[in-house]
Amino acid sequence: MRESAIEFALCAHVKKIGGLCEKFTSPGKRSVPDRIVTLPGGRVVFVELKAPGKKPTILQQRDHEKRRALGCEVLVIDSLTGVIDAFPI
Repeated sequence: MRESAIEFALCAHVKKIGGLCEKFTSPGKRSVPDRIVTLPGGRVVFVELKAPGKKPTILQQRDHEKRRALGCEVLVIDSLTGVIDAFPI
């Protein structure tokens, strides 16, 4: 399965549960998470998507650690099951 298929499933699932799934880009900065998910109730999650079995790069891991240190929620999802587990209905 490709990362793009997981990303499509994430966006469809988040929309189904009433949230927003926005592409995250930061000009001039590499290694930011792929998506920002905003859910009803105010939960905001940075999501890094990977193909099954793949891991974030060292630079991505550093970015995730910085965001977590600031109190942000950052998830790495590499499967369709991971989408459902991260955002249950």
